Amino acid sequence: MGESFDLIVIGSGPGGYVAAIRAAQLGLKTACIEKNKLGGTCLNIGCIPSKALLHATESYWKLKTEGASLGITTEKLLFNFDQTRDRKEKIVANFNQGIAALFKKNKITSFSGEAHLVDPHRVAVNGEEIEGRSIILATGSEPTPLSFMPFDEERILSSTGALQLKEPPKKMAIIGAGVIGVELGSVYSRLGSEVIFIEFMDRVCSTFDEALSNALQKALTAQGMTFFTSSKLIGIEKKEKLILKIEGKADVTADKLLVSIGRRPYTQGLGLQEVGILPNAQGFLSIDGAFRTHLPHIYAIGDIVDGPMLAHKASEEGMLVAEIIAGHLPHLNYLAIPNVVYTSPEMASVGLSEAEAKKGGLEVISAQFSFKANSRAKCTGEEEGFVKIVAEEKSDRLIGIHIIGAHASELIAQGALAMQKKLTVADLIATPFAHPTLSEAIKEAALSLQKRAIHK
Repeated sequence: MGESFDLIVIGSGPGGYVAAIRAAQLGLKTACIEKNKLGGTCLNIGCIPSKALLHATESYWKLKTEGASLGITTEKLLFNFDQTRDRKEKIVANFNQGIAALFKKNKITSFSGEAHLVDPHRVAVNGEEIEGRSIILATGSEPTPLSFMPFDEERILSSTGALQLKEPPKKMAIIGAGVIGVELGSVYSRLGSEVIFIEFMDRVCSTFDEALSNALQKALTAQGMTFFTSSKLIGIEKKEKLILKIEGKADVTADKLLVSIGRRPYTQGLGLQEVGILPNAQGFLSIDGAFRTHLPHIYAIGDIVDGPMLAHKASEEGMLVAEIIAGHLPHLNYLAIPNVVYTSPEMASVGLSEAEAKKGGLEVISAQFSFKANSRAKCTGEEEGFVKIVAEEKSDRLIGIHIIGAHASELIAQGALAMQKKLTVADLIATPFAHPTLSEAIKEAALSLQKRAIHK
């Protein structure tokens, strides 16, 4: 029998490594098992490398398109894709080292290898068996392939392959205009690739409030991207170019195809069947209100359980489970978890969309305030977009805050706090906002709900 631990965490993504650190802070002897690199998908082949590419390409694209209006000469402006890729890899490596240092600081034992449940308390890794009083499953998700065409990461790309391209393709088709699709499409569009989206739904990022997703599609179209919405891919021919067959529409050709139709829980090889934990029809693990599987000492968090596949959701769940195991009684308000799209303009949302609120039987009011009327946006030339607030009419309670515009990813934190503290429209209106700031648009949207907007 190998070493015994109070807690074994399987997976070191944003859910797993945060759970391990929080457990160690609370005095639990903790081990974490990771089969690839510390940080999981988010750090190594997801959130972090994509944001590094998005930042670099947006900086280049904005100087190229807006530099002259700011008095910046850009005639000899060049973009070195190799240097950008190297910078991305250095950022990732730095964070890998950072997590390893945090594990060492918190006395967490790290195992590198594939984990397999031998029985409800024992886990095998690299031929060794360790024992855990409690176990957290935090193995994350993987890209979903087309049913008729697997990824080859040469021409048929997952998000992983799209982040590792050696050069921008001349023409890229993207199946799925969700968050990952529009972000990676933006990266290559800014570098001169012709980008075409084939989306089954009638609009991009359809989980967001309709007003926002429609505005984003309009903005990305103006940047040169093409969208075929309400469209279904039914076949692919691999010739000199890829020929994409779209039901009821003309064929589309491309050099590269990014398949971005969603992600699926990753639970293969864990030995779940041996201990009687069976995924549901969608591949997710069933848990109770305390994140316990049907075995009360084995917990599951993040992408392998129901809910939005968001890194920060997994992190919050990881902290909560660690505290539950340590005997605390924490609570997570899922309505206060924001969702962000890092395009230009950015798009961010927290709470319910107007349609979701109405579907839930709530009587709501909504109002928008455009950044065109915001003084800071005028100064920075970031006038595209708006803030939309949804509130319950009778109680004045905030139901949802939705932002499309520059720095929406940062501004939405105010909305998340408002949702967490269950603030009302009156609370927002009574809060002083610094001037000139983009955040003033949030207050003006709140004022608009009461037909009191000053600058509208």
